[in-house]
This record gives sequence, structure tokens and C-alpha cells, in this order.
Amino acid sequence: MAEKFRPVSNTPPESFVGKLKFYGRMLLDLQILTIFRDVKKELPGFKGNVLDIGCGQSPYNFLLNESQTKYYGIDIVDADKFDYNNSKITPFNGEDIPFENDKFDAIICTEVMEHVANFQKLTDEIYRVMKKGGRGIVTIPWSARYHYIPWDYFRYTPSSLKTMFAKFSSAEIRPRGTDIAAIASKIIVLFFRNLLPSEAWKWIFVPIWIALSPILAITVVIAHISLLLNLGAEEDPLGYTIIIKK
Repeated sequence: MAEKFRPVSNTPPESFVGKLKFYGRMLLDLQILTIFRDVKKELPGFKGNVLDIGCGQSPYNFLLNESQTKYYGIDIVDADKFDYNNSKITPFNGEDIPFENDKFDAIICTEVMEHVANFQKLTDEIYRVMKKGGRGIVTIPWSARYHYIPWDYFRYTPSSLKTMFAKFSSAEIRPRGTDIAAIASKIIVLFFRNLLPSEAWKWIFVPIWIALSPILAITVVIAHISLLLNLGAEEDPLGYTIIIKK
């Protein structure tokens, strides 16, 4: 199956244009918005050695306190297949973390586990390299289209997440958004997939989608209100955030 509407790579706000892209996309990309809301709460409090697993371009590194942390980023050798090219990271095979036991005080792992075929092996590796008392934040999608084809393997329920992270002393599972935000996200993707079609003949329908754009605007407003007030059912969220402690 060919991927016709690939996710936009998540890059850090290092320049004026980068800041426009990073913060501007959150108006429409509800997945990234809810992930950022959660990592922004956790990362400033991290101290010591911090490992970012599947880090891509390290988009959230800037949230860490540089004077209190030492950042390590790892990603697969073929990260370019996910539109990432970060020369400052340590490559790994996607399962075996190339560091010794009990090295890290904190772990970051955002939107990675769905791309890992042997997810329990990587979860166990996270446990191995974390210090006793270490903290971590993991995010995964729930309501998300099949993406980065064919390297998209799983969607995890809270029940499966409890099993995955059972070794940890605590694993708090938080839904990101509700069914209202999930439905809104689907509508937003529907519009942009048709406003920017991948096939030339579909451009004849673009004026129709432009005419329907008030629906898009209303959807975006409703989505942000639902996220602000936590409206809707949490059983069908955009994704989950797992706060772990060893």
C-alpha cells in the first residue's frame, strides 16, 4: 500500500521559520498539540542523564533544563525513511538500546512504540537502562491513520499498556483528548488530503473543498474547545501518554 498523505516531520523550533512550523501546526495537528502539552509538563523537571528514544530531530530537547540534564538521542539507522536526518544521535537497531544498565535518570519516547515490531523487547530495554527511581514519558497514538507505511504495526489499549509496563513501579496511563478531538482530527486530515491531492485529476475537486472550508474552521474551533474543557468520551482518544517510574 502506497502512502499518499505522509505525516509532516516534527522538527524543533530553532529558527523563526522553525517556530512558525512548530507552533503553527498545533492549530491543526491535534496529535502534536496534545503530545506537546504533556511533554511540556514533564520535561522541565527532568534531571541527570536523559535518553530520547526514536528521537528524530529531537523536537522536544529544548524543553529540558540544559544546566541540569545531559541529553542522549537514539534512532534507527534508517531514520531517513521517516524523513529524519539527525547526525547528533546514536544509531541503534530499534530494539537493543546501546547503553549500560541503570544509566539514565529520565526517558523520552514519543510516537515510537507503534513502529516497533518487538515492542516488549524495547520496553524491557527501557527498564534496563533506567536508574532506580528514574522517570519517563511515553506517548503513543490511538486514533491515527496507517502511517509511515509499512513501518506501522500496532495501536495499544490501556489494558495492553498495563501489561507492557508491568515491570515498572508505576505506569500512569493518560488519554490525550476525547472522541470529539479524534473525530475532528479525521475531518481535518480529510480536508487537507483533498485540498492538496496527490493525483493530478483530483485537483478539479479542490474548489468544492475550498467552498466547504467553513466546516473545517468550525471543526477546528470545536476541537480546541473540547481539548480545553475535556469534553467527550476518553475511551476513544487521539492517543495515550504513559508516565513511568522505575
